[in-house]
Amino acid sequence: MSPHRLRFTFYVLRPIRALIICYKNAIVRFSHGDVRRDSNSPVASFLTLSLNPNIVETNVRLNVCVGCTISNVGKRYCVSQVTLKDVAARAGVSYQTVSKVLNNQATVAPETEARVRLAIRELNYRPNIGARNLRTRASNLIGFACYSPPGNGWHPILDLFLYSIANAAEANGYLITFFTGGDKDTYENTNLYADLYARRQVEGFVLADTVQDDPRIAHLIKQGIPFTSFGRSNEGWDFCWVDVDGRAGVENVMTHLQERGHERIALITWFDRFKTGLDREAGYLCGLQAAGTPFDADWVVRGPDSAETGARGIHSFLSLPAHRRPSAVVCVSDQIAIGAMHAAMAAGLQVGRHIAITGYDDVPMAKYLHPPLTSVGQPIDQVGQHVVELLLKQLNNEPILQKGISLKPRLVVRESS
Repeated sequence: MSPHRLRFTFYVLRPIRALIICYKNAIVRFSHGDVRRDSNSPVASFLTLSLNPNIVETNVRLNVCVGCTISNVGKRYCVSQVTLKDVAARAGVSYQTVSKVLNNQATVAPETEARVRLAIRELNYRPNIGARNLRTRASNLIGFACYSPPGNGWHPILDLFLYSIANAAEANGYLITFFTGGDKDTYENTNLYADLYARRQVEGFVLADTVQDDPRIAHLIKQGIPFTSFGRSNEGWDFCWVDVDGRAGVENVMTHLQERGHERIALITWFDRFKTGLDREAGYLCGLQAAGTPFDADWVVRGPDSAETGARGIHSFLSLPAHRRPSAVVCVSDQIAIGAMHAAMAAGLQVGRHIAITGYDDVPMAKYLHPPLTSVGQPIDQVGQHVVELLLKQLNNEPILQKGISLKPRLVVRESS
């Protein structure tokens, strides 16, 4: 054997071989209970942690567990190891009682429930969701599809809506899970909803941005899949929905502008496939009819929900003869209104003096524009709460007395009108 190989065997291989033999012997001793847990031996400490990593005794030097709690019998548990029976022992009740409290069953006395919840906090107990889902065959997830937005638009109302449904769902033990739905202009990929539901990856769905003849809604109704939508669709379809009365909101805007002396009032809206836009357009038409003003097709411009659509609308209106130019413009979103204000000011008009412009949604920045934008606010928090409540009633087979809920908007008048 060469000197180099001899040195390698002596300084490297022999210590490794010795450690392996020690480790094997320690495993045998540990399995027979011969290794004391209070031993300061690194091997014993390592084995205690590696073979039973959920338990960490205070006199083991390798303390690699963070966030453990001390139970009433002096044992030290990791958060993940605290069980229903540990909570029951701390509260002095049966584990069945703890289960009833966790499931919000009303058969537990208030003082008993208080003791159980105190024990849960003291032990930092967290239910094993995976085990519960296996037992109940439920995912406790609600699906929401994300669609590619047209253009470079932003959707602050959708952001608020998503937060509101996530908050309401979490309060009831559910979470929102997102998946991509494809092209928003077509809503073609409806089979994905049935696939997710059939695989029990979700319990139901929440929809938004509904349209006439919405293929998603038609598919879910046909398949008998639980869902609730933010927005309506065809009048004859039987499904759960929550909406804000866009027609009433724009009617209020029209009344406000007419009281300010405006007669020639124009509308910048979305393409007519969106039910929300159609409702707001109906409010515009009702306002014209109430004032006895004839409809003029040149006073209506359609396009995607973008600032560019608003700017294009103003350019179109300013191209009309002076006696036909609108003195006020109603926009079906604040995003469109921002583009309209920019184009009007670029043309030398003073918004609020030479031309009135209103928006819809009352996004947070509306009051900080120059001039501040008159808009229509929506109770999005209430929308999210009702959407989740209607869906949970379907999941729990509870009676639903009112499948459609229409909420009232509010007019917020500012200097732009």
